[in-house]
Amino acid sequence: MPRLLIVNADDFGLSRGVNAGIIDAHTNGIVTSTSLMVDRPGAHDAAQIAHRHPALSVGLHFDDHGATLDDPAVISSVFAAQLDRFRELIGAEPTHVDSHHHAHACGQRIAVFSELVAPLGVPLRHAGRVRYLGGYWGQSERGPTDLSRVSREALLELIQTEVGDGLNEIGCHPARLTGDFASSYLEERATELATLTAPGLRDQIEALGVELASFARAEPSAAPGL
Repeated sequence: MPRLLIVNADDFGLSRGVNAGIIDAHTNGIVTSTSLMVDRPGAHDAAQIAHRHPALSVGLHFDDHGATLDDPAVISSVFAAQLDRFRELIGAEPTHVDSHHHAHACGQRIAVFSELVAPLGVPLRHAGRVRYLGGYWGQSERGPTDLSRVSREALLELIQTEVGDGLNEIGCHPARLTGDFASSYLEERATELATLTAPGLRDQIEALGVELASFARAEPSAAPGL
């Protein structure tokens, strides 16, 4: 079985600077997929970019906007609204679903989200169909920035040691720092962009026996009862 790696850029639609970094990492680097925040200022710009780059698979990056997600009815309502907005912007179904800060995977929420995503037949992050590798992150467990964690060397080490047979996903957050968004994760995004577009990186990944893929390689699953 081949070792397939999806490199997914989160936060598409957060701002134009984030969008620019993501598409740069796709066209000139190794990003194969992205996840769209449908209610953020750059969402319309992101949709226009996505239409020009059909090889980039686009999923829904669920954003709780500070809502309390302990009530399944609240989750269902917010998810439905964002899914409708995604369809309006992209003109298609999402190729996968995940969430901002992994909010959907906390506690019992994953079961609720699994039911909501099941009719779409697409992978939900942390739900088992695609192995998620979360080690590509430019801050230590205690919070301080550690850019060595998003270096070329760290990325290749993660790929070599943790990518298994079948479909794997690494999340990333590339951006151009244009001053149009605020985040506690800024310098790290610029470093990620430099790493993900490093010359020869794709060849090094392939030399490890790993094939870059997108969520288009994830076989649709049947909805319950079909």
